[in-house]
Amino acid sequence: MLTIIGCGNPNRTDDGVGVVVAAMIHEHLVAEPRANVRVFDAGTDGMAVMFRARGSHSLIIVDACKTGSEPGAVFEVPGAELEGKPPGSFNLHDFRWDHALYAGRQIYKEEFPKDVSVYLIEAQSLEMGLELSPVVAMAARVVAAKITKLFANDVPSKQN
Repeated sequence: MLTIIGCGNPNRTDDGVGVVVAAMIHEHLVAEPRANVRVFDAGTDGMAVMFRARGSHSLIIVDACKTGSEPGAVFEVPGAELEGKPPGSFNLHDFRWDHALYAGRQIYKEEFPKDVSVYLIEAQSLEMGLELSPVVAMAARVVAAKITKLFANDVPSKQN
């Protein structure tokens, strides 16, 4: 099972890019279902990432980043490089997807995916707003197409 999880806050312009990519892939899967692919919008809920990833063979996370790189730049990073141990004392608002990768591996052991990739898209703006900036919207389409290509040759599921 391949699980794709979009993360971010769609109320903060480009921070919502992961959610937008997940929606694009979901639309593709509605048109061409795949039994071995599932997609979720986790928003900013790290716990949802951990729970949804359980039982998957492969996991792809998509989120925004702000590193000072050119807006719209796409980084594909192995999950192991971004996995972070949660702080000793935290609340659920502080439990992010990088913590979910670490905690999920500790809690679920063999049921947690070993193959984890993260696509980070450089944000231009993180201000309040509902629309992606044009350069980040273009990067979202590129990432969605790249991920969709990973399962394009799989046999579609029969629709009822």
